[in-house]
Amino acid sequence: MPEFEPITGRYMKVSIKGKEHRVFVEEAGQGIPLICLHTAGADSRQYRHLMNDKEVTDRFRVICFDMPWHGRSDPPTGWWLQAYELTTEDYLAAIEAVWRALGVERPVFMGCSMGGAIMLRVASEFQDEIRGVIGLESAAYAPGRYNEFLHHPAVHGGELVATYTWGLNAPQSPEAGKRDNWWYYAQSGPGVYRGDVMFYSFDFDAREHIRGIDTSKCKVSLLTGSYDYSCTPAMTEAVAKEIRGCRYTEMENIGHFPMIENYELFRTYLMPELDFMAAD
Repeated sequence: MPEFEPITGRYMKVSIKGKEHRVFVEEAGQGIPLICLHTAGADSRQYRHLMNDKEVTDRFRVICFDMPWHGRSDPPTGWWLQAYELTTEDYLAAIEAVWRALGVERPVFMGCSMGGAIMLRVASEFQDEIRGVIGLESAAYAPGRYNEFLHHPAVHGGELVATYTWGLNAPQSPEAGKRDNWWYYAQSGPGVYRGDVMFYSFDFDAREHIRGIDTSKCKVSLLTGSYDYSCTPAMTEAVAKEIRGCRYTEMENIGHFPMIENYELFRTYLMPELDFMAAD
């Protein structure tokens, strides 16, 4: 008998801002919907350990999708006529469109890096309809990531991005996890990481929005790795201080990609937050 993992994946047609998209969605488990957002330039394979964690999937329906242009999701028709440049508005629209199309109620959202940043806006925009958010490596404002070599004809973009982000892993993390993340990044489409970083560097600023988050409606948990020099623990702690009732934990010996670089250690920090989210 083949040894299948419990993850199932398929394509879903979704209208985002009036334009049809073909989005790849994978999931495992049952219970409280937990919708997960990957990092810039990557895809939902970063959550494969989470979707294989029976202690999680016994209570949560873990749903992960590749953002349009990323991983196994296609760019929209006519993509060759435009440069991919993500904005906060487009990012929120894509998340809401996939969430509504799935038809799930009161989900928990979890995202990492740019996904962790947008969690802050998801909480502020949809706090009356969702159970909570878990932000991994979340900052409310993080300019300065962009450079022209992220998409340059003289540079192999896949290897550049994969190796550039390699340095964001904690040195203690297992090599296998770091190599997996390197591989996912190396497969990113040309210019996609650049387009994501444009969102992060130029457009995103949630410093005012986080002050309107009511944690009696929408729980907020923030987890940041001690070795993350991109979104530092101090940056996340500054966010936590602006949100009354927010839970914040610094994860020792973890870098910027907790769910893939060192899942076994990450889950020791994640499980209490999932318990918190599940409690009514």
